[in-house]
Amino acid sequence: MHIEPGIVTGAKILFSYGTAAAAATYSVKLIADALREKGVFSLAARAMFSTVSVFIFFQVLPHFSVGVSEVHFILGSTLFLLLGAAPAALGLALGLLIQGMFFSPIDLPQYGMNMTTLLVPLFAIQAIAARVISANTAYVDLSYKQALMLSTTYQAGVVAWVAFWAILGNGFAAANLASIATFGIAYMSVILLEPLVDLAVLALAKNLRGSTLLTPRLHNAA
Repeated sequence: MHIEPGIVTGAKILFSYGTAAAAATYSVKLIADALREKGVFSLAARAMFSTVSVFIFFQVLPHFSVGVSEVHFILGSTLFLLLGAAPAALGLALGLLIQGMFFSPIDLPQYGMNMTTLLVPLFAIQAIAARVISANTAYVDLSYKQALMLSTTYQAGVVAWVAFWAILGNGFAAANLASIATFGIAYMSVILLEPLVDLAVLALAKNLRGSTLLTPRLHNAA
């Protein structure tokens, strides 16, 4: 989901700063809610775990450039279900920033659009979870169907935003649409595998139900 340099340029890139600012503003609300509910130490610990995890997902796990973007494992829905919306949002934004600053500075001009691509689908699954999952449901009590639905929704959101940025940058030219299609086909590996990883993590948590570390509560606002 790292948009390739040169896809969106000039004045068009300013739009990505606006979407990133909107995503950051909503993230601040989530952080404030989490602080009221759990306190600063809980939020800091979960955010740190999320940030380290995201950095590993982006920098350590296999990733490769295809078409208009890069193919990564993200596991955004698992971070959301395990840690809550605020820690997941912080981890996605900070992990992406750290990875760019120290290992891929060429991606920093695209940071706004990449952050938007990660966070807006996260907010979408938060809204869905608020409707279909009862508040204070323990992670281990989620159904596999619920976890799968959120995982596939998150992946679809990422692909949709990548396509949006590519079309914003280069329009509906045949070459651009072909490049988007190439990315979409390559990303099918993530779309197929990542939900299975999400389900495997949930299955592990269910098997370790007695552990206090693996029975976090899913809070709609946290």
